[in-house]
Amino acid sequence: MPSENQTKGFAGERIAAEWLESKGYVILESNYRFMKAEVDLIAFLPAKQYHRGGDLVFVEVKWRKNADFAHPESSVGATKKRLMLQAAEAFLHERKMEGTPCRFDIISMVGAHPEIEFEHIESAFLG
Repeated sequence: MPSENQTKGFAGERIAAEWLESKGYVILESNYRFMKAEVDLIAFLPAKQYHRGGDLVFVEVKWRKNADFAHPESSVGATKKRLMLQAAEAFLHERKMEGTPCRFDIISMVGAHPEIEFEHIESAFLG
């Protein structure tokens, strides 16, 4: 049975996925895991110029009730970034997509549903 934090995390990821879809992203996978590494959302953003394809986006979702002490994205440290990169490499390898351009984003959410403020940090770090 999931803990209260896990349940809240899954709810936040669902809300973030719906928000991304409203912006034109296609969610490919949620909670992708490889060994100890995990990525909350894997999405595709089609390019406006169809011939260019689009971007594969690995997304970390962070949700806090308030930002009194720190913004949610500040909790994405070096270890989490390393693990996301590891999971991304595994995802690309499993699907024979090595060399595919991708980026790592953070969705920072503050507030209680439905009054949530979103901040989308594109290319939050380099892989």
